[in-house]
Amino acid sequence: MARYKFTALDPKGKEVHGEIESDSQSQAVARIREKQLFPTKVEELAGGGAVAPRRSGGKGKSALQMELRLPKFLQGVKSKQLTTFTRQMSTLVSAGLPLMRALRVLQRQEKNPALRDAVVQMAESIESGSTFAEALAAHPKIFDRLFVNMVKAGELGGVLEVVLARLAEFQEKAEKIKGKVKSAMTYPIVVLVMALSILTFLMTYIVPKFADIFADLMGGKGMPMLTQMVMSASSTMVQRFPVVLGVIVAIVVIVKLLAKTTQGRYLIDKFKLHAPVFGTLISKNSISRFTRTLGTLMSAGVPVLQALNIVKETVGNEVISRAVTLIHDAVKEGENMAPPIAASKVFPPMVVSMVEVGEETGALPDMLMKIADSYDDDVDNAVAAMTSIIEPLLIIFLAVVVGTIVIALFMPLVSIIGGLSGA
Repeated sequence: MARYKFTALDPKGKEVHGEIESDSQSQAVARIREKQLFPTKVEELAGGGAVAPRRSGGKGKSALQMELRLPKFLQGVKSKQLTTFTRQMSTLVSAGLPLMRALRVLQRQEKNPALRDAVVQMAESIESGSTFAEALAAHPKIFDRLFVNMVKAGELGGVLEVVLARLAEFQEKAEKIKGKVKSAMTYPIVVLVMALSILTFLMTYIVPKFADIFADLMGGKGMPMLTQMVMSASSTMVQRFPVVLGVIVAIVVIVKLLAKTTQGRYLIDKFKLHAPVFGTLISKNSISRFTRTLGTLMSAGVPVLQALNIVKETVGNEVISRAVTLIHDAVKEGENMAPPIAASKVFPPMVVSMVEVGEETGALPDMLMKIADSYDDDVDNAVAAMTSIIEPLLIIFLAVVVGTIVIALFMPLVSIIGGLSGA
């Protein structure tokens, strides 16, 4: 019978060390779990010395630890499903259920096969001695660095239930903003699609028929300039449709390729922040994401430099990501956060002032969350205002385009009718 040295967490999240005798490592893990402990490291003692621990993230893995490979179908977990999973996990852990039991409960009721398979593998990894954060890190396509590092901080601080609750709130707020934007843009997009469909139908089917009629009735006479412009546009769409389609596809491909390069992504994101109408909305949403992510990480106990590194990868905008890099470097040199935020010229003065106040009062995480709440409200108002402006503009656009085509088609008819009356 071998002797094992272990490190585990008790139901309150407190770290416990001890030794136990068992025939195998798997039995040792089972016996530790019988004591209502959650093993994070189990080492076999041999010759008075401990064998180097084998963790799931290292190169050497014990026979009991499975190499977790991400199946391709695991990429199909939607953000809304992950939000629901996080909230359920938070509720179960806060209610006092042990982590493994909570995972088993969620495994039985999870309908998404990708997420259910991930939960099964996480449970097996934890039973083999990994921490919850290590089990999550084995599925990077589902759980990003923000999720993993917050859980890691919660485990180390013994406040996993608090961290899961904050994660759930963070995801729910993000989903709420995304849902509002999608809902507000549904009607304008429908109107725009209908307008483009009607325009395409008129230019490719109706206008060519009138062109043939005018060619017979006008007898070689010149047509009004507006009519000629409409006819030329229609002829281009009909006869050179493959060329037009190819140009559109080429533009899309070029933009996609540019987005894969650092400089191209920076230029595209910079354009987004300064785009007419939508620029303000995108800017406020990006600032809200930055402050909420940073505030959530810091409130969970993640060190500020590590939190800034995580934010840099999850903010979703290259311009703000570069600004975060400058902030990180300045803080690393011992500066406060407010001066580099102001120097980046990306964030409004209000953000700089509130961050400065937060640093002076020692309540920076709370101040960052307040900034995020403020900007979320601004995004709501901006979406409502934008929707109220876009809807009439689209209707006017449709009326002007269709009206122009109709007038262009009737102008030669008026000329023909006038000629017949004179005759």
